[in-house]
Amino acid sequence: MSKTIVLRSPAERWAIKLPMRTVRTFGILLVLLAASAFMSLSLGSHPTDAVDVWRALAGSEDSELSLIVREIRLPRILLAILVGAALGVAGLLLQGLVRNPLASPDVIGVTSGASAAAVLMLVLGIATRGSPLLPAAAIAGAFVVALLILLLAWGRRVSPGQLILVGIGIASAMGALITLMLVMSPDTTAMNAYLWLTGSLYAAQWGDVLGLLPWLIVFLPLALSRARHLDIMAMGDDMATGLGSALQSNRLILLLSSVVLAGTAVAYAGGLSFIGLVAPHIARNLVRSGSTALTLVAALVGGLILLYADLVGRIGFLPRDLPAGVFVAGIGAPYFVYQLYRLRR
Repeated sequence: MSKTIVLRSPAERWAIKLPMRTVRTFGILLVLLAASAFMSLSLGSHPTDAVDVWRALAGSEDSELSLIVREIRLPRILLAILVGAALGVAGLLLQGLVRNPLASPDVIGVTSGASAAAVLMLVLGIATRGSPLLPAAAIAGAFVVALLILLLAWGRRVSPGQLILVGIGIASAMGALITLMLVMSPDTTAMNAYLWLTGSLYAAQWGDVLGLLPWLIVFLPLALSRARHLDIMAMGDDMATGLGSALQSNRLILLLSSVVLAGTAVAYAGGLSFIGLVAPHIARNLVRSGSTALTLVAALVGGLILLYADLVGRIGFLPRDLPAGVFVAGIGAPYFVYQLYRLRR
């Protein structure tokens, strides 16, 4: 019989039961993420050994190396981890809500809606990268698309496959709208917007990290506190209601959390795709547990995926710095085809 750990709230309003295998997996992923982040700090156009990295982080190294490590590499690495975690959790929540393993913010158009709203702000000159208006616009665009999908599909008792097709159609429409805006805008603005759409962490600053962090501080714990209801929803609406779950309010909170996490990630890192699809599946392969534990694991897996994708783009083709979105898509597209094959079988 496998050992478990039970975590309870102070008032015992909720309790989480975690198998030891899940706890070990989470610990291993956490150590791997920390080690990968430290390794990434030492790699780049100016390779740095571990001792010098420690000194630079402590502020005891020369100013040039401290500038490289603390002001250039560190915010970029932290932003990659935060954005990857946000997309991983958003994908897990969305897959649980629509009960379809192929759902993710980019596949059903949520990311495209956020990108369209953000590109509109960039093209009109209303906001620039790092502006607080950009995440607000991205969240609004993502939420509009999510509501549109619900209006077109949710209330008509369509199959999960049809729901995905509705989302793909909306994503295509948003993609056409983005292309139209880029074509109609000046060349410089179109080029900057296009590079942003590819998904890049280039020139990430502490302002980006501090701008994204409050959204995650609020909505990651909110998603974590309600994730257990996804297990009940998987049994069907009637069963969930019979078990005492406030179905509509929990569904709305989880949807809001997914949309906000995806929208803010897009606002600060561009149109990254496939992380929300791949990270939840990898998490399910690593642990066999409830949605609460899967939320934590999916966050770590998403952070690792984007961290390594950005690392490859940063050091793999020196002196060029390629967008991380290129390498995320290179991993995610074949994985998406593989998942389609599995569902067909």
